[in-house]
Amino acid sequence: MDSAIINEFIGQIELFRDLDDEERDLFVDCIEVIELQPNELLFEENSPRKKLYLIYSGEVELFKKTPLGKENRLSFFGKLDFLGEGALMDDYPHSTSSRTLLKTTVFAISRDDFHRLCDTNPAIGMKVLSRVARVISRRIRQASTRVVNVAAQYISGRTRREHDLLGDREVPYEYYYGVQTLRALENFNISGISLTHFPSLINALAMVKMAAAKANFELGLLSRPVTDAIVQACNEIINGRYHIHFVVDMIQGGAGTSTNMNVNEVVANRALEILGYQKGEYRYCHPNNHVNLSQSTNDAYPTALKIALIKSNKALIEVLQQLAESFRARAREFAGIVKMGRTQLQDAVPMTLGQEFEAYAVTLEEEIARLDENANLFLEVNMGGTAIGTGINADPRFSGKVIGHLREITGLNVILAENLVEATQDTGAFVMYSSAIKRLAIKLSKISNDLRLLSSGPRAGIAEINLPPMQPGSSIMPGKVNPVIPEVVNQIAFKVIGNDLTVALAAEAGQLELNVMQPVIAQSIFESIEMLKNGMATLKYRCIDGIAANEDRCQMMVEHSIGLVTALSPVLGYETCTTLAKEALKTGRGVYELVLEKNLLSQEELDRLLAPEAMIRPQRGQ
Repeated sequence: MDSAIINEFIGQIELFRDLDDEERDLFVDCIEVIELQPNELLFEENSPRKKLYLIYSGEVELFKKTPLGKENRLSFFGKLDFLGEGALMDDYPHSTSSRTLLKTTVFAISRDDFHRLCDTNPAIGMKVLSRVARVISRRIRQASTRVVNVAAQYISGRTRREHDLLGDREVPYEYYYGVQTLRALENFNISGISLTHFPSLINALAMVKMAAAKANFELGLLSRPVTDAIVQACNEIINGRYHIHFVVDMIQGGAGTSTNMNVNEVVANRALEILGYQKGEYRYCHPNNHVNLSQSTNDAYPTALKIALIKSNKALIEVLQQLAESFRARAREFAGIVKMGRTQLQDAVPMTLGQEFEAYAVTLEEEIARLDENANLFLEVNMGGTAIGTGINADPRFSGKVIGHLREITGLNVILAENLVEATQDTGAFVMYSSAIKRLAIKLSKISNDLRLLSSGPRAGIAEINLPPMQPGSSIMPGKVNPVIPEVVNQIAFKVIGNDLTVALAAEAGQLELNVMQPVIAQSIFESIEMLKNGMATLKYRCIDGIAANEDRCQMMVEHSIGLVTALSPVLGYETCTTLAKEALKTGRGVYELVLEKNLLSQEELDRLLAPEAMIRPQRGQ
């Protein structure tokens, strides 16, 4: 192959980007051109690394074998990608295997040839090894902290150069995000929880971008090809593709700008591919000029956040309804079991275990309406307000058009806020909704407290119910089983209550025309929703569905309870019943036998008054 062609080609490879033409010519003499047919191995797992491979044409896959011999595909590489750069440094065995998928031409540089060149030209060696070190560092960083994908450490190492206000940066070629997202990754390694964890927010962001593109096309601001490419890219994201490229931390400075730019860059780069261009060729579809046209972070981000929360609320309610029905099923099962009701942890009056569980079902079902009422506040959005609500850089017709498209895309009755300046700075809807999910959490925690008390024992506690045993309860006490599911729901509630305080403080921290604390509001509410969903599902399937009643224990505690005197009070009077209660407590005798002994009532009258059906619901006057 002509040396000039090889020189030009390796000049496009990141590892050789710092070299001039003469320095690259030295490498041309070291290159071995390898022609491979489909399904040929380039290197094999556990074999020593000997060569750096530059893919000139064709396609190569990277794979790894399991101990049972199954192959797991990790990544695919094509023209301008490179593999095995670590071979220039040592002969440590390959951790993966590689083979061709198509007819492929590869340029190979052996470690021995590279070292000989470095011996005579150490400056060249330093330039290349510096690039190798950066590639390896980037692969490790991406694999360990950001992209939820085992193949991240096997990215090709190829990059594209992008620039922003602060200068030029090299972005990994495979990734659809760009330079501003890359800076956010470096700046905000805060919670370890990225956008990827909340697909509803990713999808809502794509819906907003799609609606904006359609509105801008109708206003004559975007061409048909660019609009169609943006819409297709957004549709693909909504359908679950490219979510691993939404990598910025949920908690970030900048009022959500990093999140907005993450979606702008992913949509732009995917649109570029659809249009037939390379990622990063932004003159054809730009993250700001096209995807973010007529928008600002300050209207696009909160609008997407509200749409995502409405949809997340529906999922939360679905789990809540299932949990309430589980309590109602236990209520039906336990309807005939009489037990003692308690106030202030003291015996009160009889009730049925079914009534107790029915009350749990009802109190949870009340929250469905509360959650829906507060989620409906999110239907009011500020799209078209742009930076502070004045609508700068947006066509006056944009708001009306984008709202129409949002309704169609989301299926929600989205409305435009009456005053966009007010709506841009207001976070009241988030405060209200966070308070609603806190209220649900408090109720769940109270119920969990009750379940722990009612199952306490099993011999020395109340022990009216048995919770399903989930795991051994102690590392030192044999036979102990703990109420671990209600315990974890308690802890979830504590976290939700804390998140609500965070939302309140963040909302209070708004200043002038914008509240820049919306990212922590978003993270807190989404975290609360996810934890509540998971907690309620766990409570239903691993606890409530398997609860059993200790009917004999319930009956015994009713018969021995001083609380029976309350049922006799309408007939015998408060003072007489008080005397009976004191004597029963002092002597340890039962109320039933004391009433008969003192001839206060006949046995027939006493049995009628203390019949279960007489004690668990209102009765006509005696």
